[in-house]
This record gives sequence, structure tokens and C-alpha cells, in this order.
Amino acid sequence: MSKWIFEPAHTGAEFCVRHMMITDVCGRLPNIRGTLDFDFDNPQKIIVDVIMDATEIWTGDKDRDRHLKSAAFFDVKNYPSFIFQANEIERIGANEFKLFGHLTIRGITRKIILTLISSGIWRTPQIKDEPDKGPTIRAGFKATTVINRHDYGVSWNEMLDRGGMVVGNEVRITINAEVIKQE
Repeated sequence: MSKWIFEPAHTGAEFCVRHMMITDVCGRLPNIRGTLDFDFDNPQKIIVDVIMDATEIWTGDKDRDRHLKSAAFFDVKNYPSFIFQANEIERIGANEFKLFGHLTIRGITRKIILTLISSGIWRTPQIKDEPDKGPTIRAGFKATTVINRHDYGVSWNEMLDRGGMVVGNEVRITINAEVIKQE
């Protein structure tokens, strides 16, 4: 298997959840870090280790970000990272896979399945302004899943005066990742 590292500047996760029963609110976790052991020519085996910095949650609203970082939601003071680890993969199409792993949020670990789409491998050119950085081999992925936030102890909510809840239970997660092959 080849060893790859996640390129934090080009890797991030987006999460979306229903708000006030009428719209979706999305947020972002930038700068995901980790490693991937994977052979594109022989994709039966995989090892993924990823750390997401929960303190960097961004939704575009400082008050909402502060609330999400508080003990009511992610409690980043006590649980500053989300962790994803996987070691099982199944091909379901030419460039599509099911990735079986474990997601840890707030110290609670649950099994999840990501639908993973490979967008290919390419060799980057030499960067003219950075002669010490040669060409690299990179690959891209898009992964999606849906989780129930209550499975991870993220259960804050309020009832609306006409019925329903402020925050939905299902969280849709999309990860766009760029990895660099280690020589």
C-alpha cells in the first residue's frame, strides 16, 4: 500500500443540519489532518487516520460558532478533536467505494459508513516560485454520510412555540479531501 498524507489547505468537512424546521444550516471544519494507506491499483485494503480540529468549527456566525463549541454541543474544551479511523473498504463502482470506519465525537465512538468517490490521481507541476518543492502525486476524494447527532451526545435543543424543534437530528456530512503521496 502507498502512504498518503491529507493536504490540510485543500481538505475540509462540511456538515448540514435542519434549523427551525424550515432550512438547513451548514458549517465547516477546515484543515483536516491525517494519513491514508491505500493502493489505487489494488483497493481491497485501506487504513485511514484523520483528526479534525473541533475548535475550528466555522458557520459564518460567531455566536452560533461559540454555541457549537460550548458544552451544549461539542464541548471543545474537553473534546477538542473529532477522530475518524477506517480499515475496511468495498468497491461499489468504477470510482466509488463504501468506507467502513469509526467516528469519535465528544469521546463517543460509533461505526459509520462513508460513500467515497475517487476523483483521480495526478502529478502536480514544479512550482516556479518554490524551486525546493518538486512535483507531487496527489489524489482527490469526496466522502458523504449521514449521522444522528444524539448518537454522539450532541443533544441540545429547544421546542418551537408552534411545534417542532430548533435543531434537527440528522447531520449530513461531506468531506472533500486532497492527499499527497509520500515517496
